[in-house]
Amino acid sequence: MFVIVLENEGYAATFGNPAADPYLAKTLPSKGVLLTNYYGIGHVSNDNYIAMISGQGPNPDTQGDCLFYSNFVGTNPTALDQQAVGAGCVYPVPVQTIGNQLSENGLNWKGYLEDMGNIPSRESATCGHPALNSPDGTQTAVAGDGYATRHNPFVYFHSIIDVTAYCAAHVVSFAGLANDLKRTDTTPALSFIVPNLCNDGHDWPCKNQASGASALADIDTFLSTWVPRITSSPAYKKNGLLAVLFDESDGPQGDSSACCNETPGPNTPLPGITGLGGGRVGAVLLSPFIRAGT
Repeated sequence: MFVIVLENEGYAATFGNPAADPYLAKTLPSKGVLLTNYYGIGHVSNDNYIAMISGQGPNPDTQGDCLFYSNFVGTNPTALDQQAVGAGCVYPVPVQTIGNQLSENGLNWKGYLEDMGNIPSRESATCGHPALNSPDGTQTAVAGDGYATRHNPFVYFHSIIDVTAYCAAHVVSFAGLANDLKRTDTTPALSFIVPNLCNDGHDWPCKNQASGASALADIDTFLSTWVPRITSSPAYKKNGLLAVLFDESDGPQGDSSACCNETPGPNTPLPGITGLGGGRVGAVLLSPFIRAGT
C-alpha cells in the first residue's frame, strides 16, 4: 500500500479543473479509479493526518496544527469508537496506530517525509519532531527545508516515538524511497509518503525551493515524477495499491462539509471548525487489480 498525501485543495479546484493539473486530474484517473466523494474529516491539517493512521478524531490542539508540541491529556480510548477523550498533541501509548498494528503482525511500514533532516538543527533526519512541551519550529518552510512536523502523523504517538530505534527505523527521510522501491523485500507493506510544503501544494510561492507556475503545477510535477517510479516497482506490480489524496479542502472558510454522517466528536463540537468535516477533496486509486478508467 502506497499513500501520497497532498494539501489544502477542494475537489472543484483539482479533479474538477483538469486544465490546472492534468496529470492529477486526467492522467491518473485514466489509469485507475477516481473517488468523487472522498472527504477530509476536519480542519485544519494535523487532525486529518492523525485520523488517517489512528482513527482519532480532532481535538482543539490538533485542529490548530499543534503549534505547541504538547502531550495529550485525558482518558485512554473509550469503548465508543476507541476515541481518546481530552486535548493535546502526542497521544499516550494505549492509543495505537496502523503502524503499531502492522508491526504486531510482522509487517514493515515506513513514513517517508520529504526534506526531513535537510537542516539537522531544525529537525532530525529520522523521527523528526520538536522536544515535548515546546513550540513547533517547522510550521513554516525555510530555504532548503520544507518539512512540517504537523504533516508527519506518526510522531504524535508515544507508542512510536518513545522507542527511539523503532521510530528511527520507520519514520524516515524521503531520500530512501527510491532505493526501497527497487526490490519487493525492501518495500514496506505501507509506504506513507508526504511531500514537502512546496510539492504537496501547501505553499505558493514556495519558500524552500523554486516554485512552479502554481501550487497545482507543483503537485503535478511531483506526481508525474514519483507515481511512475512507484507503479513500475516490483512490489506494486505484484500486489500494490496506490492512493493519492488530500488532507482537507481549502480551509474552514471554504468547504467544511462532511460525509458519512460525521457528527461532533467527544473533543470538539465542530470537527471542521465552521462545519462537521474537512470538505470534499476527492482521491484517486491505482492498482494492477483496478481496471483503468473505472
